[in-house]
Amino acid sequence: MKNAMRLIAASALLVCAGAAFSQNSQAVEPRNVVQLSASGTVEVQQDLLVLALSTSKEGADAATTQAQLKQALDAALTEAKRNAQPGQMDVRTGPFGLYPRYGKDGKINGWQGRAELVLEGRDFARITSTAGKIQTMAISQVGFALSREARARVEGEAQTLAIEQFKARAAELSRGFGFANYSLREVSVNSNEMSPGPRPRAMAMEAKSAAFADAPVPVEAGKAQVVVNVSGSVQMR
Repeated sequence: MKNAMRLIAASALLVCAGAAFSQNSQAVEPRNVVQLSASGTVEVQQDLLVLALSTSKEGADAATTQAQLKQALDAALTEAKRNAQPGQMDVRTGPFGLYPRYGKDGKINGWQGRAELVLEGRDFARITSTAGKIQTMAISQVGFALSREARARVEGEAQTLAIEQFKARAAELSRGFGFANYSLREVSVNSNEMSPGPRPRAMAMEAKSAAFADAPVPVEAGKAQVVVNVSGSVQMR
């Protein structure tokens, strides 16, 4: 009997504790919370040139086609490596592939393949001059971007702008709802880069004639926007 009474008493204590915990949980639920976001944008000159050269070959058999592609790529690599310099002009190979060519009867009647070489760096003159000297490949695409160093320089500035915008927006909303102040509850920060895309066709046609003339390819970089977004919630007080 005593054990039964003790069990009932313990159960009652647990129920009371649970009810008190539930009341406390409800009491601390945040009120007057608003979600908001802001962004900071800094425009900067693109300082990284990415220039791709490519060649296509066709042959009766895969071995011959592959040998022709390799010969063209080796010659282009030899010329490019003469002027390579880390950070200023880096040289790397791109996709290299062979594909069967089918006739009307559905059977393989030949092979075709494509090889690519990429020149990338901050020295535009070095890259375009080297591309103009390569005779076994034509330029297939030209693009621009921001180097890591340039991005790091402006990302902090964009972040400062975004944070100031977030704080100003939070203060404005608090005043609008009749509150004198606010406290930060949670926040997240992320960044991205926006830039105009390359125009491969026009550039490839222009670059091809320049390559045969053994002259630097004319290029002109645009500007990129580094955008930092700040989002989160504040509690108005």
